[in-house]
Amino acid sequence: MNLHSNASYQVEGSPWDNKGLLQSQELYRYVLETSVYLREPEPLKEIRAITANLPEFNMGTTPDSGQLIAMLLNLLNAKNTIELGVFTGYSLLLTALTIPDDGKILAIDSNLESYELGLPVIRKAGVEHKINFKHSPALPVLDKLLEDDKNRGSFDFAFVDADKTNYGNYHKRLMNLMKIGGLIVYDNTLWYGTLAMPEESVHKLMRSERSYLLEFNKFLAADTRIQISQVSLGDGMTICRRLF
Repeated sequence: MNLHSNASYQVEGSPWDNKGLLQSQELYRYVLETSVYLREPEPLKEIRAITANLPEFNMGTTPDSGQLIAMLLNLLNAKNTIELGVFTGYSLLLTALTIPDDGKILAIDSNLESYELGLPVIRKAGVEHKINFKHSPALPVLDKLLEDDKNRGSFDFAFVDADKTNYGNYHKRLMNLMKIGGLIVYDNTLWYGTLAMPEESVHKLMRSERSYLLEFNKFLAADTRIQISQVSLGDGMTICRRLF
């Protein structure tokens, strides 16, 4: 079972070591082994294994979070989706495996090298034709989309796992791109459980994102255009449904 990195160069005591919010690792292991791993498609297992050997392994989507994302995509009958922040492609591949054959994913990431690590698995799975990968920061791509009125209200689903300090900027643009009833899912919104800790107790490497996410969560809670649910999978996901 892969809960943590297998990399030999992992730093002991790193603040990124434990992404899951469940305090009991035994309980988390039970959840994964009972209801997640048995249903996880083999291509996703392959990408998860590749990711586990990277120093930035913590950036990968957790498989229990991925299971929920797949269910949301199915419930929406999603066909036109956006992903901001791809890394090695676990959530991207999961989406590609879930949406129909004529579905499309606009995937945006400024790190091409990480994407190319998972690309052979994506190709082997036969779903690369669903993916339009943009090697770019996300904001210029989103702004370009919004220049064409046909793109407004045309997307069913967005998954955001990119730079946390731009989440507010992404939300402003994605709300114009989502259909009414469409979903935006923001990852890492409980930031390794640090949001409920005194700032002095939080590792200095995690403080800037923590501060921003505290404000972003308040912003989402006050946004009357969306229905929200904050879910304690991984290190927190917030599901936003556009109401109008």
